[in-house]
Amino acid sequence: MRKVSIFGATGSIGQNTIDLIRRAPDAYDVVALTGGANIARLAADAAALRADVAVTAYEDRLPDLRAALAGTGVEAAAGQAALVEAAARPADWIMSAIVGAAGLAPGLEALKHGTTLALANKESLVCAGALLLETAGQYGARLLPVDSEHSAVFQGLAGEDIDAVERIIITASGGAFRDWPLEDLPDASLAQASSHPNWDMGQRITIDSASMFNKALEVIETREYFGVRPEQIEVLVHPESLVHALVGFNDGALMAHLGAPDMRHAIGYALHWPERQDLPVERLDLARIGQLNFRAPDPARYPALHLAYEVMERGGMMGAAFNAAKEQALDDFIAGRIRFTDMAAVTETALERMSAERDLIDAAMTLDNVTRVDHLARQQAARAAEERIG
Repeated sequence: MRKVSIFGATGSIGQNTIDLIRRAPDAYDVVALTGGANIARLAADAAALRADVAVTAYEDRLPDLRAALAGTGVEAAAGQAALVEAAARPADWIMSAIVGAAGLAPGLEALKHGTTLALANKESLVCAGALLLETAGQYGARLLPVDSEHSAVFQGLAGEDIDAVERIIITASGGAFRDWPLEDLPDASLAQASSHPNWDMGQRITIDSASMFNKALEVIETREYFGVRPEQIEVLVHPESLVHALVGFNDGALMAHLGAPDMRHAIGYALHWPERQDLPVERLDLARIGQLNFRAPDPARYPALHLAYEVMERGGMMGAAFNAAKEQALDDFIAGRIRFTDMAAVTETALERMSAERDLIDAAMTLDNVTRVDHLARQQAARAAEERIG
């Protein structure tokens, strides 16, 4: 049996991972499940999968988790230290699906134990890609991409020489507002931004899709994971969400990965890699689909994309600053303090101010320094949001 853990088990990625594991219960021994405030879901899944430990990120919810797990034999724990401890428990494969920069420390700890880390937490590579890859190499661990776009690129590169790659094209649905008049975007509501036309995802990633901040992060993630130059990375709006990525080679060929918009594709590929196994996903009927559409992203509609390329040009730990500022701006939008279109402006202002902190941005990439950049960038974004409100 393979020992597996799922970090971010109560989110959409975690739930899809659990769905696949439940279909082959005799093949897996579940070590740890972690989650946030959804204690009932976390406890129910931990009990059903007979996990060794369940961890909530919130220390004040530990009594609730213990009560929910009473009599199940599953250990309960809480807090950041408990998350890191759970990542240190022996496992063959760990799903990293904690949302945001909070997933970095557990992911690094898992890699230090030689674990295969299935990375759905794109923020880890954006914040500290060099550190993650260096740690994986040092301890003989492996990083497998789970974002649908990067899984598609990874599959498109199988057996290929990365030096023969001219370009990598990642696709974007365009989100909830891809066809809205630009003048209406400032008035977009939280409910409207939280509804995705194609994918069933959590609220934060759905809003990030509408603003295309998620794609901006994925551009940086592509550079970090595959080692290509920023100018080799392109983004296309593809409303059907059936082509997840394309790899272009020096002979003019384009290798495309197609599949239904179902995250169990990428999760299942990482779970069974290097083999392929049957997955309970829709098989595409291209004759019925008839056509696929693509268009260039509108810079005025999606300013986050331009920011991603600026971040890569500025270098150092600007990725950590970008992610932190974006997360703070998203928090402020969800709380109703700023408008939808203010998120990019707030993030840009925070990045300009962080660019003046070159001693910190260019310091050695350690977990402590990434954390320092993260905290300062959040403060700068919060200040920028207050200035817009004022």
